[in-house]
Amino acid sequence: MSNYERIPRLDMKHAALFSLLAVLLTADAFGQGGDWLLLFNGRTLDGWEVKHVPQDDVEGFWTVEDGTIVGNTMGNPNHDQVWLVHRQEFEDFELHLEFQAYRDSPGNSGVQVRSRYDDHPDAPKGGWLHGPQVDIHPPTPWRTGMIYDETWEERRWISPSLPDWNMPDSLKPADWVFNYSDEGSGWNDLSIVCRGTSITSRLNGVVMQDFDGAGILDNREHRYHEVGLYGHIALQLHVGDETRIRFRNIRVRQIDSP
Repeated sequence: MSNYERIPRLDMKHAALFSLLAVLLTADAFGQGGDWLLLFNGRTLDGWEVKHVPQDDVEGFWTVEDGTIVGNTMGNPNHDQVWLVHRQEFEDFELHLEFQAYRDSPGNSGVQVRSRYDDHPDAPKGGWLHGPQVDIHPPTPWRTGMIYDETWEERRWISPSLPDWNMPDSLKPADWVFNYSDEGSGWNDLSIVCRGTSITSRLNGVVMQDFDGAGILDNREHRYHEVGLYGHIALQLHVGDETRIRFRNIRVRQIDSP
Protein backbone atom coordinates (compact mmCIF):
# COMPACT_ATOMS: atom_id res chain seq x y z
CA MET A 1 0.00 0.00 0.00
CA SER A 2 1.39 3.44 -0.94
CA ASN A 3 1.92 6.27 1.52
CA TYR A 4 -0.87 8.14 -0.23
CA GLU A 5 -3.29 5.32 0.45
CA ARG A 6 -2.41 5.52 4.14
CA ILE A 7 -3.57 9.12 4.54
CA PRO A 8 -6.02 9.03 7.47
CA ARG A 9 -9.62 9.80 6.59
CA LEU A 10 -12.73 10.53 8.59
CA ASP A 11 -14.58 7.54 9.97
CA MET A 12 -18.25 7.16 9.03
CA LYS A 13 -19.51 8.94 12.16
CA HIS A 14 -17.30 11.98 11.65
CA ALA A 15 -17.86 11.95 7.89
CA ALA A 16 -21.62 12.21 8.51
CA LEU A 17 -21.08 15.13 10.88
CA PHE A 18 -18.78 16.78 8.36
CA SER A 19 -21.39 16.38 5.62
CA LEU A 20 -24.11 17.85 7.84
CA LEU A 21 -21.91 20.82 8.70
CA ALA A 22 -21.21 21.43 5.01
CA VAL A 23 -24.93 21.39 4.24
CA LEU A 24 -25.71 23.81 7.07
CA LEU A 25 -22.96 26.20 5.99
CA THR A 26 -24.15 26.05 2.41
CA ALA A 27 -27.76 26.73 3.39
CA ASP A 28 -26.67 29.70 5.47
CA ALA A 29 -24.60 31.15 2.63
CA PHE A 30 -27.42 30.80 0.11
CA GLY A 31 -29.94 32.52 2.36
CA GLN A 32 -33.63 31.80 2.11
CA GLY A 33 -35.58 30.52 -0.86
CA GLY A 34 -32.67 29.56 -3.09
CA ASP A 35 -31.41 33.13 -3.48
CA TRP A 36 -28.53 33.69 -5.88
CA LEU A 37 -25.14 34.00 -4.21
CA LEU A 38 -22.43 35.91 -6.10
CA LEU A 39 -19.09 34.10 -5.85
CA PHE A 40 -17.09 36.95 -7.42
CA ASN A 41 -17.49 40.58 -6.37
CA GLY A 42 -15.94 42.00 -9.56
CA ARG A 43 -13.07 43.67 -7.71
CA THR A 44 -11.00 41.14 -5.75
CA LEU A 45 -10.46 37.40 -5.32
CA ASP A 46 -11.95 37.48 -1.83
CA GLY A 47 -13.43 34.06 -1.07
CA TRP A 48 -11.07 32.30 -3.50
CA GLU A 49 -7.63 30.78 -3.11
CA VAL A 50 -5.04 29.57 -5.61
CA LYS A 51 -4.06 25.91 -5.22
CA HIS A 52 -1.01 24.40 -6.92
CA VAL A 53 1.86 21.99 -6.40
CA PRO A 54 4.66 23.34 -4.16
CA GLN A 55 7.28 23.62 -6.89
CA ASP A 56 5.24 25.92 -9.16
CA ASP A 57 5.61 29.70 -9.16
CA VAL A 58 2.09 30.82 -10.12
CA GLU A 59 2.34 34.52 -9.31
CA GLY A 60 0.03 36.40 -11.66
CA PHE A 61 -1.69 33.31 -13.07
CA TRP A 62 -5.04 34.38 -11.56
CA THR A 63 -5.87 38.10 -11.42
CA VAL A 64 -8.81 40.49 -11.56
CA GLU A 65 -9.05 42.82 -14.57
CA ASP A 66 -11.94 45.03 -15.68
CA GLY A 67 -14.46 43.25 -13.47
CA THR A 68 -13.42 39.77 -14.59
CA ILE A 69 -11.34 36.91 -13.22
CA VAL A 70 -8.47 36.29 -15.63
CA GLY A 71 -6.52 33.05 -15.87
CA ASN A 72 -3.38 33.58 -17.94
CA THR A 73 -0.40 31.29 -18.53
CA MET A 74 0.42 32.52 -22.05
CA GLY A 75 4.16 32.24 -22.64
CA ASN A 76 4.59 30.13 -19.50
CA PRO A 77 3.67 26.47 -20.08
CA ASN A 78 6.05 25.09 -17.45
CA HIS A 79 3.52 24.50 -14.70
CA ASP A 80 1.29 21.78 -13.31
CA GLN A 81 -2.44 22.15 -12.67
CA VAL A 82 -3.24 25.55 -11.16
CA TRP A 83 -6.65 26.01 -9.57
CA LEU A 84 -8.66 28.95 -8.30
CA VAL A 85 -10.81 27.34 -5.61
CA HIS A 86 -13.79 28.94 -3.90
CA ARG A 87 -13.65 28.39 -0.16
CA GLN A 88 -17.38 27.64 0.29
CA GLU A 89 -18.70 24.09 -0.13
CA PHE A 90 -21.88 23.24 -2.00
CA GLU A 91 -24.13 20.19 -2.35
CA ASP A 92 -27.19 20.47 -4.68
CA PHE A 93 -27.01 23.68 -6.67
CA GLU A 94 -27.33 25.55 -9.94
CA LEU A 95 -24.23 27.43 -11.09
CA HIS A 96 -24.18 30.12 -13.79
CA LEU A 97 -21.17 31.95 -15.16
CA GLU A 98 -19.90 33.62 -18.29
CA PHE A 99 -16.49 32.96 -19.83
CA GLN A 100 -14.53 34.54 -22.65
CA ALA A 101 -12.20 32.45 -24.81
CA TYR A 102 -9.55 33.48 -27.32
CA ARG A 103 -8.57 32.03 -30.69
CA ASP A 104 -4.87 32.41 -29.92
CA SER A 105 -5.15 30.49 -26.64
CA PRO A 106 -4.24 26.85 -27.28
CA GLY A 107 -4.79 25.65 -23.70
CA ASN A 108 -7.56 24.02 -21.71
CA SER A 109 -9.67 25.16 -18.76
CA GLY A 110 -12.74 23.96 -16.91
CA VAL A 111 -15.05 24.33 -13.94
CA GLN A 112 -14.72 21.89 -11.07
CA VAL A 113 -17.82 21.12 -9.00
CA ARG A 114 -18.16 19.25 -5.70
CA SER A 115 -14.38 18.95 -5.60
CA ARG A 116 -11.63 19.09 -2.99
CA TYR A 117 -7.93 19.93 -3.10
CA ASP A 118 -5.65 17.53 -1.23
CA ASP A 119 -2.35 19.19 -0.30
CA HIS A 120 -1.17 16.45 2.03
CA PRO A 121 2.56 15.80 1.38
CA ASP A 122 1.74 12.25 0.24
CA ALA A 123 -0.96 13.39 -2.20
CA PRO A 124 -0.23 12.83 -5.90
CA LYS A 125 2.41 15.35 -7.06
CA GLY A 126 2.26 16.89 -3.59
CA GLY A 127 -1.16 18.38 -4.33
CA TRP A 128 -4.19 17.23 -6.30
CA LEU A 129 -7.75 18.41 -6.84
CA HIS A 130 -10.25 15.52 -6.84
CA GLY A 131 -13.74 15.69 -8.29
CA PRO A 132 -15.70 16.16 -11.53
CA GLN A 133 -14.96 18.93 -14.02
CA VAL A 134 -17.11 20.51 -16.75
CA ASP A 135 -14.61 21.09 -19.54
CA ILE A 136 -13.86 24.36 -21.37
CA HIS A 137 -11.69 23.73 -24.42
CA PRO A 138 -11.31 26.63 -26.90
CA PRO A 139 -9.08 24.67 -29.34
CA THR A 140 -11.90 22.12 -29.77
CA PRO A 141 -14.92 24.16 -28.68
CA TRP A 142 -17.54 21.43 -29.17
CA ARG A 143 -15.90 19.57 -26.27
CA THR A 144 -16.92 22.33 -23.87
CA GLY A 145 -19.55 21.09 -21.40
CA MET A 146 -18.39 17.49 -21.39
CA ILE A 147 -17.48 16.06 -17.99
CA TYR A 148 -14.04 14.83 -16.97
CA ASP A 149 -13.30 13.36 -13.55
CA GLU A 150 -10.08 14.65 -11.98
CA THR A 151 -10.42 12.23 -9.05
CA TRP A 152 -7.04 10.50 -8.95
CA GLU A 153 -8.36 6.94 -9.27
CA GLU A 154 -10.69 7.92 -12.16
CA ARG A 155 -8.93 10.51 -14.38
CA ARG A 156 -11.07 9.95 -17.43
CA TRP A 157 -14.10 11.29 -19.25
CA ILE A 158 -17.21 10.17 -17.41
CA SER A 159 -19.75 11.89 -19.68
CA PRO A 160 -19.42 10.63 -22.32
CA SER A 161 -17.88 7.56 -20.70
CA LEU A 162 -14.38 6.91 -22.02
CA PRO A 163 -11.37 4.98 -20.67
CA ASP A 164 -9.02 7.97 -20.44
CA TRP A 165 -8.57 11.64 -21.49
CA ASN A 166 -8.80 11.07 -25.25
CA MET A 167 -11.87 12.56 -26.96
CA PRO A 168 -12.45 11.26 -30.53
CA ASP A 169 -13.98 13.58 -33.15
CA SER A 170 -16.77 11.06 -33.64
CA LEU A 171 -18.32 12.31 -30.37
CA LYS A 172 -18.80 15.83 -31.69
CA PRO A 173 -22.42 16.76 -30.81
CA ALA A 174 -24.93 17.76 -33.46
CA ASP A 175 -25.86 20.99 -31.69
CA TRP A 176 -23.50 23.37 -29.93
CA VAL A 177 -22.83 27.11 -29.81
CA PHE A 178 -19.47 28.61 -28.84
CA ASN A 179 -18.31 32.23 -29.15
CA TYR A 180 -14.73 33.40 -29.32
CA SER A 181 -13.91 36.87 -28.02
CA ASP A 182 -14.36 38.35 -31.52
CA GLU A 183 -17.79 36.76 -32.12
CA GLY A 184 -21.19 38.03 -31.05
CA SER A 185 -21.04 39.40 -27.51
CA GLY A 186 -17.64 37.76 -27.10
CA TRP A 187 -18.93 35.77 -24.12
CA ASN A 188 -20.36 32.31 -23.44
CA ASP A 189 -23.02 31.35 -20.90
CA LEU A 190 -22.28 28.14 -18.98
CA SER A 191 -24.73 26.65 -16.51
CA ILE A 192 -24.17 23.56 -14.38
CA VAL A 193 -26.86 21.86 -12.31
CA CYS A 194 -25.77 19.34 -9.67
CA ARG A 195 -28.55 17.37 -7.97
CA GLY A 196 -27.90 14.08 -6.22
CA THR A 197 -25.66 12.04 -8.48
CA SER A 198 -26.62 13.97 -11.63
CA ILE A 199 -24.76 16.77 -13.39
CA THR A 200 -26.27 18.69 -16.31
CA SER A 201 -24.25 21.20 -18.33
CA ARG A 202 -25.62 23.80 -20.74
CA LEU A 203 -23.51 25.94 -23.05
CA ASN A 204 -25.27 29.01 -24.46
CA GLY A 205 -28.62 27.35 -23.77
CA VAL A 206 -27.74 24.02 -25.41
CA VAL A 207 -27.63 20.91 -23.20
CA MET A 208 -24.18 19.42 -23.65
CA GLN A 209 -24.31 16.62 -21.06
CA ASP A 210 -27.07 15.21 -18.85
CA PHE A 211 -25.14 12.77 -16.73
CA ASP A 212 -26.36 10.34 -14.08
CA GLY A 213 -23.27 9.55 -12.04
CA ALA A 214 -24.78 6.91 -9.76
CA GLY A 215 -22.11 4.31 -9.09
CA ILE A 216 -19.32 6.74 -9.97
CA LEU A 217 -19.76 10.00 -8.06
CA ASP A 218 -20.84 8.07 -4.97
CA ASN A 219 -18.36 5.19 -5.22
CA ARG A 220 -15.67 4.25 -2.70
CA GLU A 221 -12.99 6.48 -4.21
CA HIS A 222 -15.17 9.58 -4.30
CA ARG A 223 -16.33 8.98 -0.75
CA TYR A 224 -12.70 8.53 0.30
CA HIS A 225 -11.76 11.93 -1.10
CA GLU A 226 -15.07 13.46 0.09
CA VAL A 227 -16.01 14.65 -3.40
CA GLY A 228 -18.65 13.97 -6.04
CA LEU A 229 -21.73 14.82 -3.96
CA TYR A 230 -20.52 17.96 -2.19
CA GLY A 231 -17.42 20.07 -2.21
CA HIS A 232 -15.87 23.16 -3.76
CA ILE A 233 -16.25 25.00 -7.05
CA ALA A 234 -12.95 25.76 -8.82
CA LEU A 235 -11.58 27.17 -12.07
CA GLN A 236 -8.75 25.42 -13.89
CA LEU A 237 -5.55 26.26 -15.72
CA HIS A 238 -4.49 22.95 -17.25
CA VAL A 239 -1.06 21.41 -16.72
CA GLY A 240 1.55 22.32 -19.34
CA ASP A 241 -0.80 24.59 -21.30
CA GLU A 242 -0.66 28.19 -22.41
CA THR A 243 -4.13 29.47 -21.63
CA ARG A 244 -5.91 32.81 -21.48
CA ILE A 245 -9.51 32.89 -20.27
CA ARG A 246 -11.86 35.28 -18.45
CA PHE A 247 -14.78 34.62 -16.11
CA ARG A 248 -17.51 36.91 -14.82
CA ASN A 249 -21.02 36.89 -13.31
CA ILE A 250 -20.29 33.73 -11.29
CA ARG A 251 -23.36 32.97 -9.21
CA VAL A 252 -24.90 29.94 -7.54
CA ARG A 253 -28.15 29.04 -5.81
CA GLN A 254 -29.34 26.12 -3.76
CA ILE A 255 -31.82 23.70 -5.34
CA ASP A 256 -33.90 20.94 -3.81
CA SER A 257 -32.34 17.53 -3.36
CA PRO A 258 -33.85 14.67 -5.39
